[in-house]
Amino acid sequence: MRFCEVLMRRVPGGLAQVNVLLSTLMGGLSGSNLADAAMEAKMLVPEMEKRGFSREFSSVVTAVSAMITPLIPPGIAMIIYGSIANVSIGRLFVAGIGPGLLLCIALMILVGIISLRRRYTNEMTEYVSLKKAFLEALFPLLLPIIIIGGIRLGVFTPTEAGAVAIIYAVVLSVIYREFSLGNIFKALKETIATTASIMMIVGAASAFAWILTREQIPQRLTNFIITSVSNKYVFLLIINVLLLVVGMFIEGNASMIVLVPLLVPVARVFNINDIQFAMIFIFNNAIGAISPPMGTLMFVTCGITKCKIVSFIREALPFYLLLLICLLMLTFVPFFSQALVNLVY
Repeated sequence: MRFCEVLMRRVPGGLAQVNVLLSTLMGGLSGSNLADAAMEAKMLVPEMEKRGFSREFSSVVTAVSAMITPLIPPGIAMIIYGSIANVSIGRLFVAGIGPGLLLCIALMILVGIISLRRRYTNEMTEYVSLKKAFLEALFPLLLPIIIIGGIRLGVFTPTEAGAVAIIYAVVLSVIYREFSLGNIFKALKETIATTASIMMIVGAASAFAWILTREQIPQRLTNFIITSVSNKYVFLLIINVLLLVVGMFIEGNASMIVLVPLLVPVARVFNINDIQFAMIFIFNNAIGAISPPMGTLMFVTCGITKCKIVSFIREALPFYLLLLICLLMLTFVPFFSQALVNLVY
């Protein structure tokens, strides 16, 4: 956080920009948008209010920037999607960097414009040199690089990368003198709960996919869509509308169980790249996480900051417009989702 604050001290928006950049970096550490939103809502929003930002604006920036977390590797959504659709998780990890950076830059531009119009100040509590802040943050910043680099070079699999990341994090906690058996025990409890939920999702998805295959539902749906829609761009628009509506009522991981086995075969018939379609699907789910009436990110953030839902939605309107623009760019410009994959692989 200190590194982000030093990096953003000359950029309009101050702590709001720190909020966005911190979510981007946290994506490489936690992989959970809810964990990221809860952490920043507790840590950053009170400080933002002290420096003149409104509670509504601070809450919206926190919730929307947390959308970046599942896009940056090692996002949990990519692991689940790859398991269900039988797509390389390593390639999904690399592909997520493009949409994650796209959303990060877009949010920073919008936050800067709003901050300039509202004259939000940008003052640091104390001066810290960029070099010192970077050196302090260097080892944590290396974690995503170690994960991606190790997978790409064949040193370890995506599953083994998790174990490597844990060992690295424990070593860092000793170096930064934050290690304690209590924290390790708490982390183990959270890991068991998270892993169990993910395995239940993957197990249910596998059983559901077997039933769909047995009943030939994907084939029938494919034939129906092909006879109704002949253009892949029209198909992508329809899918985006469908996923946005579904995301308003169903949690993202649950929608994956139902929709990924149905939609992926159809997308392949239209020659849509597996990686690009995965990014479109995950990005739509991320938008659903801040969309009423069931937006989990919206409720988690507002529950901590005590921001009224109506005020949150009103403040979030320009952000919703920005997200739709980013979604269209991701849908119709394959460069954002495929460029890094093509470069690395």
